[in-house]
Amino acid sequence: MKRADLTEKILDAKREKDLSWKEIAKKIGGYSDLFLITALLGQMPLPQKQAKKAAKLFDLTASEQKMLSETPHRGVGTVMPPTDPTLYRFFEAMMVFGPSMKEYIHEEFGDGIMSAIDFDLQMERLPDEKGDRVKVVMHGKFLPYKYHGAEEGEQALGTKPA
Repeated sequence: MKRADLTEKILDAKREKDLSWKEIAKKIGGYSDLFLITALLGQMPLPQKQAKKAAKLFDLTASEQKMLSETPHRGVGTVMPPTDPTLYRFFEAMMVFGPSMKEYIHEEFGDGIMSAIDFDLQMERLPDEKGDRVKVVMHGKFLPYKYHGAEEGEQALGTKPA
């Protein structure tokens, strides 16, 4: 079985049991809803305790339960640019606002990146009279670039000088 097959099995069980992602996350517990959804969709490993709960919830085999905890091949199967309208809008937002975000990071922190490993993501629905809004909050650790071969006394990392 490939991980994509297990994802489809989980989605089938979700439909058959008429479960929402919020219900699933509550039953599995231990992590944020978005982390658990991401793991069940095959993009993060599910810790063993949660994999056991997920296996019971979705009627998975012992082998499938183990697969939930394996380190995944992230991003596999994602067409670029995305063709799904929701995913494309996020892609579009990064194409439009990404350069500004990059400039802001470099001006505030220095030469580096925001980690997607030491990273957190939250989403919520915000009521609005003109139509409800989606609030997305991403925050990750700043990781400065290493300046290779820096001689003694020279700047070794891309952090903003004090």
